[in-house]
Amino acid sequence: MFFMKRAYYQNNISIFLDDAKEKILGEIANNNHFNLDISQKNAWVTQIENLKRQLQEFQSGEIFFEFCIPRMGKRVDVLLLINGVVFVLEYKTGSYSYDRHAKDQALDYALDLKNFHESSHHKYIVPILVSTEAPAEPNEITWYQDKIAVPLLSNGNDLSVIITNAISDIRGLNQCASAAHGLLDNGQDSFDNELWAESGYKPTPTIVEAAQALYQGHSVEEISRSDAGARNLTHTADCISNIIEHSKKYERKSICFVTGVPGAGKTLAGLNISTRKAGGSEEHAVFLSGNGPLVAVLREALARDEVERTKAIGKKLSKKEATQKVSAFIQNIHHFRDEGLRSSEAPTEHVVVFDEAQRAWNQAQAQKFMESKKGVANFDMSEPEFLISVMDRRKDWCTIVCLVGGGQEINTGEAGLVEWFDALKKRFKHWDVYHSEQLANKNYNWGQDLGAKLDELNATEKEALHLAVSIRSYRAEKLSDFVGAIIDGDAIKAKELHTHLNDYPLVITRDINKTREWLRQHARGTERLGLVASSGAIRLKPEGINVKAEIDPVNWFLNGKEDIRSSYYLEDVATEFDIQGLELDWIGMCWDANLRREKNTWSLYNFSGTKWQNVNDPYRQVYLANAYRVLLTRARQGMVIFIPKGDERDHTRSPKFYDETYEFLLSCNIKAI
Repeated sequence: MFFMKRAYYQNNISIFLDDAKEKILGEIANNNHFNLDISQKNAWVTQIENLKRQLQEFQSGEIFFEFCIPRMGKRVDVLLLINGVVFVLEYKTGSYSYDRHAKDQALDYALDLKNFHESSHHKYIVPILVSTEAPAEPNEITWYQDKIAVPLLSNGNDLSVIITNAISDIRGLNQCASAAHGLLDNGQDSFDNELWAESGYKPTPTIVEAAQALYQGHSVEEISRSDAGARNLTHTADCISNIIEHSKKYERKSICFVTGVPGAGKTLAGLNISTRKAGGSEEHAVFLSGNGPLVAVLREALARDEVERTKAIGKKLSKKEATQKVSAFIQNIHHFRDEGLRSSEAPTEHVVVFDEAQRAWNQAQAQKFMESKKGVANFDMSEPEFLISVMDRRKDWCTIVCLVGGGQEINTGEAGLVEWFDALKKRFKHWDVYHSEQLANKNYNWGQDLGAKLDELNATEKEALHLAVSIRSYRAEKLSDFVGAIIDGDAIKAKELHTHLNDYPLVITRDINKTREWLRQHARGTERLGLVASSGAIRLKPEGINVKAEIDPVNWFLNGKEDIRSSYYLEDVATEFDIQGLELDWIGMCWDANLRREKNTWSLYNFSGTKWQNVNDPYRQVYLANAYRVLLTRARQGMVIFIPKGDERDHTRSPKFYDETYEFLLSCNIKAI
């Protein structure tokens, strides 16, 4: 079942045609719980009157007004089920044109149904933009491979003709196809409209969509799929809540480490805790992250959404007020740290969520920063030790939730779980420690025996504290394992895992123009596409990829197709520091010679001055490999990898720096274009 009422009005088309306009309008309005302005009511009246005229010959179908699209938190103006075909109608009442944004909106709804509504997976879906004052447009019906039509255009007067033509076109396609494909029922004998409407909906929201839904009061269960990956996420959320409640009840201080593969929902689990009453109580929980781009993007997205939702119910809220409001929900961890330096008082929060806790600094890096940036001499703690000490000031109880990504450390001084456990063993043995079974995994322990560090601690293993299934790339749950095999240099394992990526388009090219064209061909509606590259990919500059040109993450991740600063333009490139914790639908991953295959093994380089230099420091080697791991796991729907051909005339871009890497990725079964 959907977490919102499925539709404000649902009926057989024949009943809709017989019902009085006032009755239909009243039912729609009564199911809308916000104050309505006259323009919205007039829009519904226009839709009702138009459809009563246009649907006379389709009386056996079903009609829905304001049909819920849960993942997007929005509703389709009108949805029709006719002859087993799903028609998605987006009305722009009073509009004299068919603008691109409106066409994208109609297509977005169709894509959402196709991807996440079970009974729509194999149905033809026809999005139609109805601009009531626009001139009639000739429509040529074109289909994507997944049986979604390119949006059709109507001014309302030709809607009946468009529906008839679409049904006829589909019937013609079926007559040419094998009957075994079952592309379209002949009539409605085997299509149950009610069963379709009640079918399960398994959304996979982006992190931005998830944050918006959670901020509005929805739960993880309501915005997540119901399969194994999402059940794991729900169990994790419940486990954390139980730890918080136990800590409060018995006045304990606790810390729990939530591990997970890239895209498994660690940040989602943390946001869920931060937006709920901590442990079922009134205590405030806060989400803290040192990831500046993530904080900026989520805050801006929430603030924009808050302003729009407030406007929709006839109220006013300034952008500044909205930003201040969401700042209590998501904060930069550095502000929390600085407040702990300024004051010796205990924090007001009982529960804090530290996102990407594996990136917390070791003592050397923390001391260097404190002396050079904060003027604090002789700082003798690692960042984990200091953060725990701040929460330890509370006299009653508290819980720290550490979200830990395996193999995600990407910068100097980031020391994974090791520093957290060293700090606990050194000063905080009175704390309760909860962890997953992943402590022996090399992606978390940096080669150290973390289990031995727990011997003197009150530690409890909880299976639910590990998220093993990626829900970001909903088309390919094995993507993170596949990427892991690539980073490990294991082509045989990668090739085997590639068999699980059949629904995830993944290709490779030596041409940057083909990279851009492939992305534009695959992205539909407002699906986001963009170019990413390692921050050390200095010699991609001749290809037009300049990693030294900083992006504004807010503009790049959130702004629309008309903004040259957005990811859509495929001009500015995001690095691992910009995109960690975030995602796009379609990604062009640009691979430089800083990570290259040489004699069947990975070699790591840094470009300095005029040449490439070997990276010999083991920590820096890990950071560089992890940078590529991060970049290769950011795409939700598909990815193209670009590897330059190089240039014999340029000693910094010799073809041999790239060719073996290209051949290795081909051996992993990635298709060349």
